[in-house]
Amino acid sequence: MNCNVPTDIVFSFTGFAMRGGQTDTHHDGWGIAFFEGAGVRHFVDHQAAVASPVAELIKRYPIKSKNVIAHIRKATQGQVALENCHPFVRELWGRYWVFAHNGDLKEFAPVLDGAYRPVGNTDSERAFCYLLQQLRARFGDTRPPLDQLRAALSELVREIATHGTFNMLLSSGTELFAHCSTALYYLVRRYPFDTAKLSDEDMSVDFSQVTTPNDRVAIIVTQPLTTNEQWTAFAPGELKLFVDGMPQVGDSIEIV
Repeated sequence: MNCNVPTDIVFSFTGFAMRGGQTDTHHDGWGIAFFEGAGVRHFVDHQAAVASPVAELIKRYPIKSKNVIAHIRKATQGQVALENCHPFVRELWGRYWVFAHNGDLKEFAPVLDGAYRPVGNTDSERAFCYLLQQLRARFGDTRPPLDQLRAALSELVREIATHGTFNMLLSSGTELFAHCSTALYYLVRRYPFDTAKLSDEDMSVDFSQVTTPNDRVAIIVTQPLTTNEQWTAFAPGELKLFVDGMPQVGDSIEIV
């Protein structure tokens, strides 16, 4: 989720968590990270989301954030363990970066010779470490302008995707990058708001009652979460950038 104002994700997460062992087979752990200023609230659990007391906490605790990344895991590489649960968090350029991956990378064994090394044994965490290592190698200790960062990430995700499926989300708390290999969808909720109905749970919310006319919320998912909203599919190989609840199409956006 990427927004222009701090927003809670209780509605979307309620439906999302049902896919962690009830309406889908992704039952090998889950996690969620909320950016708050320079900090990150990070929750992971190796239990299935439908059975996790921590997931119940998130459903009932309306943490508000402008950028949220959540993940439910179906293990392809690495055992079911806490250290292998997404999203993963690392520091780069004095900010936390959060990453989650859906897919399977074959024969992906880059040399990791810097500060970024995986704690677990997933292809996903390895890819995250490689991304950050390459960004630091390319730009040094200073964060580049956003257009240069987006161009560099576009090259890197294409390289990684040659090893398999690489649907991923990446954020430093001021923007959200989303790359599609096989399946990603997004929608933007904005004024005039309407009622949304979850596809995985008998639940609906009238967003006109809980928002202001200036609010804008982008939701990016592997599969649509609601049945009555218009979701837009990513093209395979597409990298999108979201800022303040909107996909960015130009090269003039600057993040401070």
